[in-house]
Amino acid sequence: MLESHGIRPTPGALETRRLEARPGAVPAALAQDGDQAPTQFSVIVFTERGAQGLVLRSVAELEPLVASGCPLWLRIQGLAGAGRIAEALRVLDVPCAFHRPLLEQPQRTRVDAFGDGLVVVLHRMTFAPESFTVVSEQLGLLLLDRLLVSVEELPSDDPFPVISHWLVNHAPPGSVNLDDLLHFLIDELLDGLPPLLEQFANRLDDLEERALRMPTPGVINRAYEVRANLRVIRRQIWPLRTEIQSLLRQNHRVLKEEALQGFTDMGQQVETLFGGCELLRYHCDAVTDAYMASTSNRMNQVMKTLAIITSIFAPLTLIAGIYGMNFQNMPELNWKYGYHVSLLAMAAVAGLQAYVLWRRGWFQNWTAQTSSRSLLGSRRRR
Repeated sequence: MLESHGIRPTPGALETRRLEARPGAVPAALAQDGDQAPTQFSVIVFTERGAQGLVLRSVAELEPLVASGCPLWLRIQGLAGAGRIAEALRVLDVPCAFHRPLLEQPQRTRVDAFGDGLVVVLHRMTFAPESFTVVSEQLGLLLLDRLLVSVEELPSDDPFPVISHWLVNHAPPGSVNLDDLLHFLIDELLDGLPPLLEQFANRLDDLEERALRMPTPGVINRAYEVRANLRVIRRQIWPLRTEIQSLLRQNHRVLKEEALQGFTDMGQQVETLFGGCELLRYHCDAVTDAYMASTSNRMNQVMKTLAIITSIFAPLTLIAGIYGMNFQNMPELNWKYGYHVSLLAMAAVAGLQAYVLWRRGWFQNWTAQTSSRSLLGSRRRR
């Protein structure tokens, strides 16, 4: 059946590449509704008069659209209706070998081309409500001759609203190719990653400031959480680097020149995103180093305080130990003012030591918080 579509994949090429665990956390909608969300169908038909969006109530409504011979973009949301999805793909004459890579989840990021078919599996990364925990939603894309299929885990009022609105309301008739549309969909998905990375960068800046001023175990724990989330994003970006390059080297016939140029730009964007992830990982190391330096300074301050107390009380303990001995020939034992003189001597010794240590800067608190206003005032005085 694959050979009839001009597709001759190598053995095992279209097997699913399942992940041991979902990248990131489960979206709240899936957590509430179970492992899979209800299935919804919609389609955009590219006719001579322009693009038209339709909501499908049943799979049977696809048959006249397929018979018309117009290019189609079938949008499937939610994976609960596996039987309905399989029937829809059968009506569209999609080879069965493509079903599993599109529908099984979670899967590794992939961009695979076979003959006249191109399969893309990505994960849409977002933040969980009121937290910095990354959640992921799998998105599968299939490009065939005059057919584009997108499969999303979560249903929404309008999948890819920006592109869909432009296609239906502003795109000139015949101006959109499905391979270009595939590139736009992937590009829109990747455009959601820079805001995530920017929020992580702001979070790390705050953590670094807190690590320098108020180093608590919670700071380092949050830095580890950010690192774990960055690792999740990095693992999704890493395969795209090599697979997009491989796709461009093949010069695949399913992609026209404009789409190939779009994938070239996408490869550069992936490199930028990957570099941003690496820089943020180094920023996590900077937060850890700042935390360790601050805690080390605080420990040094504690040890310095103990050393000051010990150095002051050591001679006082010596004086008290000498006059605590019970020898008969100690003249000071019978002296009327001996007690008062010994106390004055102890106070003088302690005061002299405290003065010497103060002159040497031992009483300076190296961990004291310095406000920006006091820093500005000190610079002005200089």
